[in-house]
Formats: sequence, structure tokens, C-alpha cells
Amino acid sequence: MTIEDFQHQVRAIKQALQRGQLSPAKSYIQDLLSVSLNEQQEAEVLYLAAVTYRLSNQHSDAFKAIDTLLSLRPDYGRGYQELAYCHEAVGDQQNAASAFFKATHFNPALISSWKKLLLIYQNHRDATAEQMASNQIAHLQSLPPPILGAYDLMYEKQFAAAEQVCRQFLAKQKHHPEAMMLLAEIGMQLKVYSDAEFLLESCVELYPDNERAALAYQNVLSKLGKFPEAVNVARQRLSKSPDSFVIKISLAHALVGLGLLDEAIDIYHGVLEQTPDRPKVWVSLGHALKAKGVTADAVNAYEKAVDFARDYGDAYWSLANTKTYKFSDKMLKQMTEQVSNDAINLDDKIHICFALGKGFEDNAQYDKAFAYYQQGNALKRSTLQFDIGKTERALDAQQQAFSQDDFKKTQGCQAPDPIFIVGLPRAGSTLLEQILASHSHVDGTMELHDILGIASSLSHQKTPYPFNVSELDSATLEKLGARYIEQTKAYRQGAAFFIDKMPNNFIHIGLIKKILPNAKIIDARRNPMDCCFSGFKQLFGEGQEFSYSLDDIGRYYNAYEQLMDYWHSVLPREILTVQHEDVLDDLEGQVKRILDFCGLDFEEACLAFHQTKRVIKTPSSEQVRQPIYKTGMGQWKPFENYLAELKQALGRDTSKPDN
Repeated sequence: MTIEDFQHQVRAIKQALQRGQLSPAKSYIQDLLSVSLNEQQEAEVLYLAAVTYRLSNQHSDAFKAIDTLLSLRPDYGRGYQELAYCHEAVGDQQNAASAFFKATHFNPALISSWKKLLLIYQNHRDATAEQMASNQIAHLQSLPPPILGAYDLMYEKQFAAAEQVCRQFLAKQKHHPEAMMLLAEIGMQLKVYSDAEFLLESCVELYPDNERAALAYQNVLSKLGKFPEAVNVARQRLSKSPDSFVIKISLAHALVGLGLLDEAIDIYHGVLEQTPDRPKVWVSLGHALKAKGVTADAVNAYEKAVDFARDYGDAYWSLANTKTYKFSDKMLKQMTEQVSNDAINLDDKIHICFALGKGFEDNAQYDKAFAYYQQGNALKRSTLQFDIGKTERALDAQQQAFSQDDFKKTQGCQAPDPIFIVGLPRAGSTLLEQILASHSHVDGTMELHDILGIASSLSHQKTPYPFNVSELDSATLEKLGARYIEQTKAYRQGAAFFIDKMPNNFIHIGLIKKILPNAKIIDARRNPMDCCFSGFKQLFGEGQEFSYSLDDIGRYYNAYEQLMDYWHSVLPREILTVQHEDVLDDLEGQVKRILDFCGLDFEEACLAFHQTKRVIKTPSSEQVRQPIYKTGMGQWKPFENYLAELKQALGRDTSKPDN
């Protein structure tokens, strides 16, 4: 069925419902459900089916349609709103209230659900919740109808339609603040961060007193890793509202991003002294303490969050994500009960599933562990719109865009400062960073977003990125390289060299070597089964969307490996591949090899890397504060019976490391 045919049928269903013609609507629905549909199309038809069955008083069929719908799209706001209406129709007010709450959680633009919740809060005399619902209703009612409609579309992940509505509105009202903020948010969802940044920067300049615009601008700066700018925006906001806990917390978050941990920790403590029942702030404090290396205090902060909110999934996962924390049997039981609670938030459920996977794995209960890892990954993936085929094509485009001749001409900024460590997540890159950062001439920083930002800024030109890089003249290439050096100064401490450990930069090695031809590039490589399964067990804060399916992660590993092989062929001797297993077997030999590649003299401190005190924000932070150990090797083997899909995707002898 073509897209046009599908859309025609959906319009016919909606018109029939508007006319009260339920029998024709059912017929159209059955016709659509009998053909092959993609996930988004099936979800839309199931939603219409649920509405039709409810209006026909066929409540059992309506509930079945919704169950199927929410199994496909557990974050579908309108699906929960329809579930609430069905519960209301059969007199189940308690479950209706829960469903209306979930509807507004996933789609805050559903004004009908907010009005239902307002009545519920009023009946329960919950003044705080009543005020919150009233404020949201007033805000939604203040929006121009097209913008409210575009918000609804965006929350239901119909980004193209939402963008079209928003742009049409802005064509008539050029600088409407709500429309500018919405278009920026759509850009963030589509990962067009440079456009979002420009829109929000413009909005803040036009409307300097609009606090929501300032907050959104600060958030996009943080997303882009522009933490110095984010700190400045937060301080400006705080100067206008010095008593605002919300702004203080956002400032602390930006300070953590910049590595100014002591000031951030002081702010978090100050907020918690006055309002201790803030589980999210306890977790943020824990993250800052963990980055500083104060693990015991970080664990205490995470446990405080659990004390205040037993269903707060991020707190449990943060404990698991220290990698050294062991859950008690009591805590495992508590988490198991929370996951089984129908009222639990989807995001909390995902976090707790990953935490339970880690907890049961530590207890050598591998069947239970994998079941929870699998459940967490499936739920997480259902909230994403990831297409591994599209990603494979994007990586292949890098090979098409660059040839060996492109790198023969000396261009770009000649600064030798950057050392890029690239690869897949969980491949040992944090260990390599810690080794190099222990050298007196090397600054460790963090996973910097600047190369991704430069690539994004090149994405919307007449010739698309990466094919337009070859069209850039010498002056532009030098300017982009100098921009990178300037932007990253805030993360350095004055050493001659510094590390940029953004794993995904492997995609952009062509761009890096065009704008920074003297940069060193180190590829962190690990046994494919260990690397992929470790990624599958990891719930990432953002990005790495390929990691939530065994097939996706196996195919992604292959695509990464093929691209790295290509970079080696067009940039001979310009990239050093470091096998994680080799580092574990021969630390001194590999350290000397790495330092020699970087043009650095050997220093004993690089062998005692675990004693180096510095900010580390990755999941491996506690692991690299210990001496070399080999317990991470072969961690996939107890789960081997469940990993046939991964083995098939990798399509090779997975028992040996790749060299």
C-alpha cells in the first residue's frame, strides 16, 4: 500500500467517525489491518480502532486494540488518553485517572486529559497538583491553535508534520516566541542542533525576559556540549531570579558539564538543605560526586533518592552504573516490585530493568539478568525511531565522500594539540584516555561535542555533508579547525596536548583530518562480542540508539569496522588502532606504543593511571580508577545461549579479538 493510499483510507475513517458512521469506519479499519503496515501506520490505525470500538460500546475490543497499540508504542500519549476514556466508559475511575496522567506525561499538549486531571485533583483536594494542572491548561489555551496542534504532532513523533505546521505559522508571524521555541524543539528531536541553537539564540535576543526561551537556549547549549556558554546563560538567569531553585539546579548541571564540580556540588547541597525531598537533585549530586571520584558519597546520594522515591528508576540505574555497586536482596525485591507495578512511569521502568539486569548478573542469575536486559532494551527501542539501514548508509556516505587525494594537499588549522580517541562505546576508550591524561603534557577533558557541532553546521547546505567538505576552500577549512581549537580551550588546563574522547567522532575522521591535519587519532577496539554485549547492557543518557537491539548493534559494529578500514586505507599511518585485550595483556608495551604515536616521551605515571585525579563522567569512571584487571573479558559467555542474533549479525568468528 502506498503512503497516499494509506492516508486516503485514514481520512475516510476519520470522516466516518465525525459523521457517526461507525460501521463504515470499522470496515475501513479491518481493510487496513489486513495489509502490511509499518509500525507508525499500524499504531495510528489501532488508535482509530480503539476510538471506533469505544463509541460502538464494544469496550472489550477497544481494550484489545489499545493493548496492542501500547505494546507497539508504549510512549503514545493519545493511546493512553483513549485508554482513559475506555476506563471511564466502564466506570473504572481509578485506572482512568492513571491513564490520563500517563497521557499528559507522554504528550503534555493533550488539553482534554489535563482538564480531566484537574477535576480529579480538585476532588482529591490536592492543591499543588491542581495548581500545576491549571497552569498547564492556561498555557495551552494561550497558544495559537496551529502551535498547539504542532506541539501535539511533535509529542506523537510526527516531526515532519509538526515542522510544516510551525513553519507555515512563522511565515505569517515571523518572530512569534512560542513558534520559534517549538521549531527549535523539533530541531532538537531531529538532531539538527545548529538550527535549534540559532533559533533559540535569536529568540532570547528578541525576548530577553522570556524565561522559558532562556531555559531552552541553555538546554541546547548543554546538548551541544557548549557548557561555558550554558554557564553564562544560567548565571544571567539567576541574576534576575536569585532565589529560584530551578535556575540554581540548571546552573549546577552546566557547571558539572564544564568540570567545575566543587561549585556545582555546593549548589546541589544548598538546594537540598532547604528542600531535601528532591530525588532528581540527589541523583544529580551523585553524578557530580561520581565524576569527582567520591564514590561512597555518590552512592549515598543515589540511595537518598531511592528513599524519597521508591519508583525513581534513574536512582537505581545510577547505583548500577557505578559498576562497583552490589544490590542487596532487599533492594532487588523492591525493584522487581516496582517494575511489576502497572502505574510505574515508562522511563522509570526502563531504568529499573537495566538495573535489575546488572543486579542479577552480579548474583550469577544469568537467565533473570538477560530477561531484564532484554525487556529494558525492547522498551527503550520502542520509544526511538532508529533505522540501522539509514545509519549504515550514512557511514557508507563517508567512504564515498573522501578519497586519498583529498588528504594530500596541506589544508586546515595546523595546530597539533588534539588527540582524538574514537571507537564504539564500551570499547576501552576511557581507559586509554586515563592513561594519556596521566601524562604531564596531556590534558584530559571529556566527550566533547564540538566536531559533531561542526558537522551539523555543514549539514544544511546545497551540497549535503559529508560531500560538501571537498568543496570547502583552504581558508574555510583553517577557520573551522581554529574554531574547534578555540571552543575547546575552556576544557583544558594548559598542557600542550588535550584529549577529545567522543567515540562517535570515528564517523567524522575525514572532516577532522581536513580541518586539523596534525591531530592524532586513536581507535579503541575491543572483541566484538564483549564490546557489543557490553553496549547492549548499557542504558545511555542519550544517543547510541543502535545499542538497544542485538541485531542493530552487531550491524553497527560491522559498519564501524568497515569505515575504520577505509580511513586506514586513505589515511595510512595516521590512525593508531589499540586493541583493548592487548592493553590488558601488555600494559607497558601498549602505553609506550601509544605515547610514541603521539610524539610523547614515556612517563611512569601513565602506568599508574588509576592514581590520576581528574573529572571522569563516563560509565567506566570507577573502573579506570582501579589497576588493570581482566574480569571484563568474556562477560558475554554466560549469556551465550541468548546471543544467536548478535552472532548472526556480526557474521564472523567472535571468539577472537580483531586485529
